Amino acid sequence: APTTWTPAATLVESEDALTLHVQLPGVNPDEIDIQANRDAIAISGNRVAPKLAEGETVRRNEFRYGAFRRVVSLPVGIEPKSVTADYEAGVLVLNLPKSEDVRNRVVKVNVAGAKPAEIAEATDEATEAAQ
Repeated sequence: APTTWTPAATLVESEDALTLHVQLPGVNPDEIDIQANRDAIAISGNRVAPKLAEGETVRRNEFRYGAFRRVVSLPVGIEPKSVTADYEAGVLVLNLPKSEDVRNRVVKVNVAGAKPAEIAEATDEATEAAQ
């Protein structure tokens, strides 16, 4: 089915995880499909328009109905098998634990003006101190 609308989303990062909030008011949780891989989350589904009673006419409609799809690229890798979802008050909240290699990543930072040997010694001292 062609996509007729795209839900709004907010992505928040903490030390160990990403949290994705997606606005899906009026969507039946059974109609939501979530697919996760290391680098992205795809959320799709359908919001069904309410049926009008006999004799009723819509005079204004600013709601979007029908199929939706939202793909969110992630700034860091996640553990797709550990993703959890909660749906409350029309907001889908996904907890996306960062992958182990992202959480434990150590990045070497060079200090301007320092000689490479000084950096290596400082790194060795910092490693010993941390142990």
